[in-house]
Amino acid sequence: MELASGDVAIVTGGASGLGRAAATALHAAGAAVVLVDLPSSDGAATAEQLGADVRFVATDVTDPDGVAEAVAQAAELGRLRVAVNCAGVGWASRILTREGPHDLELFRTVVAVNLVGTFNVLRLAAAAIAEQDPVAGERGVIVNTASIAAFDGQVGQAAYAASKGGVAALTLPAARDLARHQIRVVTIAPGTFDTPMLAGVPDETRDALASEIPHPQRLGDPAEYGLLVRQVVEQPYLNGEVVRLDGALRMSPR
Repeated sequence: MELASGDVAIVTGGASGLGRAAATALHAAGAAVVLVDLPSSDGAATAEQLGADVRFVATDVTDPDGVAEAVAQAAELGRLRVAVNCAGVGWASRILTREGPHDLELFRTVVAVNLVGTFNVLRLAAAAIAEQDPVAGERGVIVNTASIAAFDGQVGQAAYAASKGGVAALTLPAARDLARHQIRVVTIAPGTFDTPMLAGVPDETRDALASEIPHPQRLGDPAEYGLLVRQVVEQPYLNGEVVRLDGALRMSPR
């Protein structure tokens, strides 16, 4: 799908990191953008920096009313064609620790944000995209974000890997379900990227992470994620697939 004037994208987690990169790439391709992120985020400043046709909706992706407001904001800007799910959380914890079993609320929270939140956005965005007139045989595209942890989950990543595995598994049934509405669904599974989550990590740790990546032997640039989002949108035959973006990294157990 070639984005045109009047087309709109919703990007969750859009205030920073991969989400901001996706929003930047789609905006550069010609789409107006609705950023969705937490009230505590830099969403308002990011929207102002990106342009007049970019709005910010402060909400949690698990909140149906908040996400519905983002969809309504998109309708004010034009035709909702794209939704990109980048909002996510992750905490490390072994299943059995010295203090006892894995905290159940922590597990629930990670799954709620990463998986349930993704589905909440997908279902509401799909309803709005389905109302648009088709262009060249399609109405729109939904891009979800998993992680290579969905396939190579490490020690301490039970909650995160389970949640991202759910996002990966959602891809094909969602694509099949929405095919009759001419909506494609694709998931990107990033490897180790240089996002704000790594901002406080010492240089030696960052170097160690980069050394595990075969080629290119460096952390991923969020702009490369944004580029792939745009390529997914523009490639009409890509559907129902999980695409790893990881420099051929396969994570070790630890």
